[in-house]
Amino acid sequence: MPHEHPASPTSTTTASPAPASPALASAVLGMTADQYADACIAAGTHGARPLALERYANLFRRGIIDSPHLPVTLPPIVRTHTSESPEGTVLKFTQSVPVTVDGTRAPRPTTLASAPGEIGSGLGLPVLQPSITSLETESVLIPMVGRKQMRSYTLCLSSQVGCAMGCGFCQTAQMGLVRSLTAAEIISQYFAAAHLVTRPDPAATIANIVFMGMGEPLDNYDQVLQAVRVLTDRRGPSLAMNKITISTVGRLDGIARLAEQVRHEGWHRLSLAISLNAPNDAVRSQIMPINRAMPMADLRRAMTDWPFYCGKHLCIEYVLIPGINDAPHHAEQLAAYYKGDDYDGPAELDGHPIPRYAGPQLRGLINIIPYNPRHNSPWLAPTEEAAEAFMDRLKARTVYCKRRRTKGRDTMAACGQLGNPEVTRKAVAASLR
Repeated sequence: MPHEHPASPTSTTTASPAPASPALASAVLGMTADQYADACIAAGTHGARPLALERYANLFRRGIIDSPHLPVTLPPIVRTHTSESPEGTVLKFTQSVPVTVDGTRAPRPTTLASAPGEIGSGLGLPVLQPSITSLETESVLIPMVGRKQMRSYTLCLSSQVGCAMGCGFCQTAQMGLVRSLTAAEIISQYFAAAHLVTRPDPAATIANIVFMGMGEPLDNYDQVLQAVRVLTDRRGPSLAMNKITISTVGRLDGIARLAEQVRHEGWHRLSLAISLNAPNDAVRSQIMPINRAMPMADLRRAMTDWPFYCGKHLCIEYVLIPGINDAPHHAEQLAAYYKGDDYDGPAELDGHPIPRYAGPQLRGLINIIPYNPRHNSPWLAPTEEAAEAFMDRLKARTVYCKRRRTKGRDTMAACGQLGNPEVTRKAVAASLR
């Protein structure tokens, strides 16, 4: 597949400011326009504020990374993978980031390569082979076809390398938490998707951002919130707040912090997704260790208390795993959890109790996600018949639910499949000794 080049630099007709410092060049992607302009003024070497804002706009809107006054440092792209779906080609790409953020231990050099078809070929970009001391972010461009039959992309971003949450069905969890990403490293994924990699449909825009890649976003709260500020900056990417979704396994402390942020002007329409994935505490504690400290009743109260604006609703994600959470009584228990005081179903089904929950019906969509097997998974993907039967039972209880279409499963680009099995927290720690 051919790959497009980054945008060519343009000349500046105004007085030439001094070159940017290396520190500023590596951090600018994580700054809003005002923060960048303030940094330029503080440095005293980057010209007037209007010039700084012009450089910032050219960076994000035109992809100019090699301006003599703003040479941006980007994480190298490692590889790309594509797979087909009914709505278009799914593209997964990885970028290389150092093991440490603060530079206390510089990563050893990695091997350069230029294998045919890899992103570095012909672009002048280094292509890196996997290395324990060179970590990778993983991002996915997912094609979407809307009601008007116009194609766009949803970009799935990672907020960490690895994850500390330990969910048994998730590939990323098998890595453990290696490290969190900076706001600049998060935005580098957006920048690469917008300006560096060749999108399968170049005419389609990146319309939505979901923090559903590697990591628990609320475990990297400050950097994720800063990335959202950059993504919505009107002088930069200029994405609408309602086009951005943050997904969490249910960190109650993080949800409370995010709820307070959403109450601020300009943040009302930020979307929240909750990975529920179980119909009762026993099952959820089995596959999601966080439930032992933050059980489903407490999570339900957090969802009920979420500040809703402009008709927004929560996305409640439910990964359907054969033999774990897909039985008829599981669907009934999930309906009772969703409906709260409005549930009028049986007290038990097939010998299994259906617990009741106090409170109003949840303002959310149950998003059924057929399980995408991780490496060495003990579970298979569910059959089409099982997924449809589970959905039908929920609909019979008037539960608002939809099914997420499976995309990218064959290239480990689907939900729950991101992560390098050769890079784990233990392996990285050993390599730094």
